[in-house]
Amino acid sequence: MDTSNQINNLNMATDAYEYLNDAAQRSILFTDILRKRGNIYLDHLEKGHPPVLDFDYETIMDARTFDRPVNYALVRIIDRREREKTAAADKSVQQAEDDQRRRKPKTIGNDCKIDIRPIVIVDPRAGHGPGIGGSKQDSQIGMALDNCHPVYFMIFFTEPMPGQTLADVRNAQIRFVEEIGRRHPDAPKPAIIGNCQGGWAAALIGAERPDLVGPMVFNGAPLSYWGGVEGVNPMRYLGGLLGGVWINSFLSDLGGGKFDGANLVENFENLNPTNTLWSKQYNVYNNVDTEEDRYLNFEKWWGGFFLLNKEEIHTIVDGLFVGNKLEQGEFELEEGRKIDLKHNNNPVVVFASFGDNITPPQQAFNWIIKTYGTVEEIKRRKQVIVCIGHANIGHLGIFVSAKIAKKEHKEIIASFDMLDYLPPGLYQMKIKEDPKTPGEYIVDYVEKGMEDIMALDDGLEDEDAFYPVQTISRINDTFYNLFVSPWIKSGVKQIAGGHSAEILRQMHPMRSQRYMLSDLNPWMIPVKKAAETIKEEGNRQPASEDNVFKQMEKQVSDSIVASLDLYREIRDSACEQVFKAMYENPWMKVFEPFHDSDSKQKAESNLEELRRHDSNKWRKLMTEGSFPEAMIRIFLAIGLADQKITREGYELLGELVRSHRRMKNIKDTDLQKILHMQARILQTDTEQAIKTLKDLLSTKTARKEAAALIRKGVKQLTRDLNPSELVVLEKITKAIQK
Repeated sequence: MDTSNQINNLNMATDAYEYLNDAAQRSILFTDILRKRGNIYLDHLEKGHPPVLDFDYETIMDARTFDRPVNYALVRIIDRREREKTAAADKSVQQAEDDQRRRKPKTIGNDCKIDIRPIVIVDPRAGHGPGIGGSKQDSQIGMALDNCHPVYFMIFFTEPMPGQTLADVRNAQIRFVEEIGRRHPDAPKPAIIGNCQGGWAAALIGAERPDLVGPMVFNGAPLSYWGGVEGVNPMRYLGGLLGGVWINSFLSDLGGGKFDGANLVENFENLNPTNTLWSKQYNVYNNVDTEEDRYLNFEKWWGGFFLLNKEEIHTIVDGLFVGNKLEQGEFELEEGRKIDLKHNNNPVVVFASFGDNITPPQQAFNWIIKTYGTVEEIKRRKQVIVCIGHANIGHLGIFVSAKIAKKEHKEIIASFDMLDYLPPGLYQMKIKEDPKTPGEYIVDYVEKGMEDIMALDDGLEDEDAFYPVQTISRINDTFYNLFVSPWIKSGVKQIAGGHSAEILRQMHPMRSQRYMLSDLNPWMIPVKKAAETIKEEGNRQPASEDNVFKQMEKQVSDSIVASLDLYREIRDSACEQVFKAMYENPWMKVFEPFHDSDSKQKAESNLEELRRHDSNKWRKLMTEGSFPEAMIRIFLAIGLADQKITREGYELLGELVRSHRRMKNIKDTDLQKILHMQARILQTDTEQAIKTLKDLLSTKTARKEAAALIRKGVKQLTRDLNPSELVVLEKITKAIQK
């Protein structure tokens, strides 16, 4: 018994010594990582906050030289992967095969030797700098390069130009897209990928100049800021709790007319105190030997704070976030010119995640309901909208995660050409791994209704409380600008010799926590020396995972996480209750908009008349056309039978068209027009569209060729037709045999 106790005591003492030594070493190494973070911040600041792109680039246009200058520039990404591939000639055969598979273009008919669709990436200007969409080789840029696309990036600089407005920024970005079009005259129109707030920036471009752009992708973009689920999405209440846009005006005045992006970053950090105060740091501390590079690379971007002019942030907050005007068609960048998202008739892909607490799916998807109302309206406008969701990735993971890049972004980019051929409507993009080819995916587009988007929300009634917020915000902002702002501006100019704005910026905790733990601090010298000694060979002695004290540490960490999560839940619940008490009480009903039932009924009647006219048009066109129109209608009818379109079916249709003597000379643009026309005919009346096929195949020879081409298509399909497709095929066979 005594021997057993002695052994246990000895083991405990051994574990204690091992753990204390490890904890001391980890503490020094962790502090040294924070020192390096501070140095990286200072170095990045000294260099003028260049983009954190992991790719070489050349500047094409600098908007700081425009007649209405803005702090943006267009750069072209230089594909250095080819140099890397040449330098890595000693790779194994398997690795070489993997690289070749990764770089295989996925879009039909594309060849790296010809000019194909350029891709433009717009990063968010929400406190941070540009480059997060290309901060890794496996990223949006990397996947686009793998598919042989020319890639362009809209970067921006730390300081806004004097007097620059959001309208100036939008107009400069339009000039960028025009230049890309001139550089690629024989290519399809550029695809634009907008990340977070870059999503609504891309939407502004598409709404203003739909003739310039091709498919558009909105990644985690808050186009419906009022959207959310009660008890789950508290960030949408922040504007109302602070009294609206006046707080941004106040902070801009303190900044000498410039809004500090560090305030936005601080809001993001406050949203998840568990991660900010503990989890992010503890993960580095616990894995100090492996997490340094990943942590510092991310912090380089996260710690780059950019500025906006007062007018810019005011327009963004008042018009988009508090006002939520964009989805309502009421947003104005220039007086008297309202922006209507329906003007953009190009395919749109909306990517959101259920693990995103900054832009939840409701804020990413609800604009579709608010803007179009019904799927029939989407179809009437010949629009294609594709939704794709992720179960749990966080907001930044949508743009940063290599796994997301190699799956979702890879397949979205590979589908750009296919989007131009999808029948008008609302779809969900489903991606699943190909069991036959590891690392490749099978992509389906499943037709959806507005009720599927509504099912993600708990109803739209809770958004009524935001109308009073909108009104109170304007009242508060007007009062502030009339009676308080002049005093603040005067004080900022007089205090500290006019440098008070810069002093306040440098005192911001998001900045001070970095430079105070850098080489500017002499107390970091011994930390640096100690860390170097620990890293010398043989000196680092990590504790084993089964060390009892290491396990106790993790239990303490779990307890801290649980406590901070509980605090966040209580805080968020309290904020929601206060918001409801303030803005859902009966007195606030006076601020809700007056709904003119007569005007609403008239608008609905006009819309119904447009739909009847549209339906009549397609019915009249059912009997017009010849062999190409008939075959496109036939294959569409079979493909749409189960309300699902596969990439395999799209590729097969392309092969059949290009190999048949009657259709091989049809231009891509003409083929798209035929396909959209036949899709609308089928959507209008499928039964009648099938019955009138005999009018398009007016000769016996044409009907025989059609039947032969149908058999060829079914034979080349790598699967059996499902019951719905078989039913449609039988109807088509009977129709063309009559």
